[in-house]
Amino acid sequence: MKGLMKYAGVTLKGACMGAADVIPGVSGGTIAFIMGIYDEFVGSIASINAEAVRLLFKGRIREFWKHINGNFLLSLVAGIGISVVALAGLMQMFLSNYPIQTWAFFFGLIVASSIFIIRGISGWKVREGAFLALGVILGVVICTLSPTKTPDALWFIFLSGAIAICAMILPGISGSFILLILGKYQFIMENITTCVENIGALWGSAGADAGAFWNAAGVMVVFMVGAVVGILAFSKFLHWLLARWNKETLIVLAGFIIGSLVKVWPWSNTEAIVCSQFPAVAKLGAAAESLAENPSLWAPEEIIGAQKMFAEAVDKHTSMIDPQIGSAIIFALIGLFLVIGIEIAGKHIAHNKAK
Repeated sequence: MKGLMKYAGVTLKGACMGAADVIPGVSGGTIAFIMGIYDEFVGSIASINAEAVRLLFKGRIREFWKHINGNFLLSLVAGIGISVVALAGLMQMFLSNYPIQTWAFFFGLIVASSIFIIRGISGWKVREGAFLALGVILGVVICTLSPTKTPDALWFIFLSGAIAICAMILPGISGSFILLILGKYQFIMENITTCVENIGALWGSAGADAGAFWNAAGVMVVFMVGAVVGILAFSKFLHWLLARWNKETLIVLAGFIIGSLVKVWPWSNTEAIVCSQFPAVAKLGAAAESLAENPSLWAPEEIIGAQKMFAEAVDKHTSMIDPQIGSAIIFALIGLFLVIGIEIAGKHIAHNKAK
C-alpha cells in the first residue's frame, strides 16, 4: 500500500510536468526539480543504456525493469501522458479562438526563461557577449528561414519528436518550445485531440471517425518513437556538452531563445487572427481544408478555387484586424510572472535543501 501511494504521488508529479510540457517556455525539467524528482528522473533516463538493452534481450525482464527504475518511469510517464492529453484540446481551443492572447502568453513565458538563464551566468565579458550574439543570430536566422508550414511527412514528425525530447535535459527550455520552432506544436496538439475525440474507434463506436483516429494515432506513434530514439541517441551527448562547455552552451541557448521570439510574435499569424475575429472567413478556411483533405471527391480546380477564395478573404480582412494590444500585454505579463514564480519556488527549494 505504501509503495502504491508513493507511485501515485509520482504520477501526480508527472501530471504537473506534463502540464508544463504543453506550455512553451515552461520547462518540465524545472517542475521536476521543484517537485524533488529531477535527480531520480535524469538518473532513470541515463540508466536506459547498453546494459539495459543487454538485460532485455536476454529475457531478464525483472532485472531490466529494476535497472531502469521501471516503476518510477512508468508512473511518471503515465502522469505526463494524462496531463498532455487533458490539456491538448484546451490549448488547441485557445490557439484557434484567442491567438493574440495565447501567443502573447507564450511570448512572456519565453522572455522570462531567457532572462533566468542569463541571470544564472556570471563573469560576463566580451567573449560571453559574442556567444550570446551568436545564439541570437542563430535563433533569428533559423526562425526566419524556417517555413511557416513545415512538412507533415512521418520522417519530419519522427525528427520533431527526437529533437523536442532533448529539451527535457536542457535547463530553461521546453519540448513545446522546440515544436514551436519546428512549426509542429499546433499539429501535434491537433493530433492528440483527434485521438481523444475519436477514441471510440477502438471498440467500434458509431460516433467515432475511425479513419481520423488511426491517422492521428499513427502520427503520435511515430512522434513517440522519435522521442525514444532522441533521448537514447542524444542524451549522453548533451550531458557531455553541458559538462564540458556548460557556460558557453547556456549562453548560446539563452541567445537562441531570445532570437526565436520572432517566431512567437503575437501578431505574426495573420491568418489565425483573421479566422478568430471573422467567423465567415473561418468557415471558408474550414471548407477549403475539408476539400484538400478529400482530393478524391473533388476536382483539382475546385480545391484550388476554394483555397484561393480563402486566401483572398484573409488578405481583405487583414487591415480590419483588432490588434487587442491591451489584452496581449496582460497575457504576456501573466506568462512572464508565471515563470518568475516557478523559478523563485525552485531556488527556494534548492536553498532549503542546501541547509
